Amino acid sequence: MKIATAAYKMDFLPNWAAYAEKLDHWVAEAAGQGAELLVFPEYGAMELATLSGPEAAGDLERSLHAVSEHIPQADALHSDLAAKYGVHILAASGPVFDDAIGPRPVNRARLFAPTGGVGVQDKQIMTRFEREEWDVVPGGPLRLFDTALGTFGILICYDSEFPLLGRALSQADTLLVPSNTEALAGYWRVRIGAMARALENQCVSVMSSIVGECPWSPAVDVNTGMGGVFGPPDTGFPATGVLAEGVLNQPGWTYAEVDPAATDHVRRDGVVLNRRHWDDQNGRNCDAAVQKVR
Repeated sequence: MKIATAAYKMDFLPNWAAYAEKLDHWVAEAAGQGAELLVFPEYGAMELATLSGPEAAGDLERSLHAVSEHIPQADALHSDLAAKYGVHILAASGPVFDDAIGPRPVNRARLFAPTGGVGVQDKQIMTRFEREEWDVVPGGPLRLFDTALGTFGILICYDSEFPLLGRALSQADTLLVPSNTEALAGYWRVRIGAMARALENQCVSVMSSIVGECPWSPAVDVNTGMGGVFGPPDTGFPATGVLAEGVLNQPGWTYAEVDPAATDHVRRDGVVLNRRHWDDQNGRNCDAAVQKVR
């Protein structure tokens, strides 16, 4: 399987046609390189707010509603592109108002198969900005996605920093980690989380990022990151665990070839067996006692 993961630069869009043309260009480029799975980043859908004008895009609350209103049309576009180019696409996540969840929006990523299948994953744990300023809320439960390319799990940005969420997806062959981070420290925090989840689950993790400045948005005005594909530093994988990484803050795709047999082998007969030995923790006394050493 060839994976393309994005370092995505958002734009102020003059109209819907400009967005459709931009997405078609991105997907066509990756598909032209033989990619079968394309991963866009967290909150990359915020550029849709610009279709409602600069006032809507520049207001925290109005931008939530503006993006949510355009998501159905964006989903139809992604579904068409997945079929047109014969690829699986994890669309950039964005705020969605869902009556089944409540009055406040969730941060939702959507996975599109070339056959027309669609899956959705909501972010589980919100950052301080999402909680305290934006009032974006946790959504539906974690899911595993059974696809023609294998089993995927999705941990949206901050979710990748919590090992029990990763463990809940331990049956996944590949973890997708769409991210949006303002500072270099935030990028590395999520990257370390993505790499740790790959180590624990002995699988591949795929991180995408927003890059560049968006002065029209108070929510995603500054963005730092790059694409990366990671695995366990063990048999069949690079000693660093890094299968591929982009260039910091340079827009474009990062590509990696992933062999599912390597994941199967390392889980079955790796130098260490983190995934299998996870439950050994339950047999230990994990309540640390304090011992004075002075």
